[in-house]
Amino acid sequence: MRTDMDKITVIIPCYNEQEAIPIFYKEICKTAEELSGVELELLFVNDGSKDGSLKEMKDLADRDPRVKYVSFSRNFGKEAAMYAGLSYAAGDYVAIMDVDLQDPPGLLPEMYRIIKEEDYDCVATRRVTRKGEPPIRSFFARRFYGLMHRLSKTEIVDGARDYRLMTRQFVDELLRLGEYNRFSKGLFGWVGFRTRWLEYENVERSAGETKWSFWKLLIYSIEGIVGFTTAPLVMAAFLGILFCLVAFIAICFIVIRTILYGDPVSGWPSMTCIIVFLGGIQLFCMGILGEYLAKTYMETKHRPIFICKETNIDK
Repeated sequence: MRTDMDKITVIIPCYNEQEAIPIFYKEICKTAEELSGVELELLFVNDGSKDGSLKEMKDLADRDPRVKYVSFSRNFGKEAAMYAGLSYAAGDYVAIMDVDLQDPPGLLPEMYRIIKEEDYDCVATRRVTRKGEPPIRSFFARRFYGLMHRLSKTEIVDGARDYRLMTRQFVDELLRLGEYNRFSKGLFGWVGFRTRWLEYENVERSAGETKWSFWKLLIYSIEGIVGFTTAPLVMAAFLGILFCLVAFIAICFIVIRTILYGDPVSGWPSMTCIIVFLGGIQLFCMGILGEYLAKTYMETKHRPIFICKETNIDK
């Protein structure tokens, strides 16, 4: 039955987080006590976990009617889990939060206050430090955000997290973006609306190990670049024009040299290196084109973003 209380749905994507779920639940319950006059819904999304994550969710749901869960048929990835959570969320306001407590639940009351009193459509968070992360990961993460800032027209803030509180209108517009290849940090910025940023220092995981290896983060960053800018295609075109010009100048030079000095057979090692170099540039540009073509190919299949195997939500 509908009440006059605001309802906040907290989406918690989980993949092999059996140890972290009980710790998170204890912390979010403390936060719920600070949200007076607000109904809280905890929506866990089981992203094909192979451990006992689903059992933990079901145990919590049996004890607490605020706990809901959606379980996938297999691992579809965090982006699909967030989209599924947005699809099933029933709240007037919707938050996305990691289960490992790297997104501090204690910020939620302040986020709710801001969005209610200061007329914002979204309150998002960003880390101002990366303490505890491997230096090489921090270095490449900063380079990625700097690159995206230069290449893309969509605002993607350095250190931005998926942790944010959104109005129902903001969520509904996100759900209209039903693309298969998703990069939510870009989608959040693309839909626009007024966003307030809260800063906080990096927090260590409460339990378990990160599921994001350097290689996965690299692939994820490439998806972000391909999804929100066509600058690499323009760069490939300019490289082609540049090397055509260089080749034309080289041909003129060879012709003139041959006329003046003859044609001694020399310089084949350098010529081989040049051929290999140009071949590498061509393959690189073909790879850029292929990446965009592959994304287009996946979109044309119109496959579902996720498949729900079971849930305790009537939808």
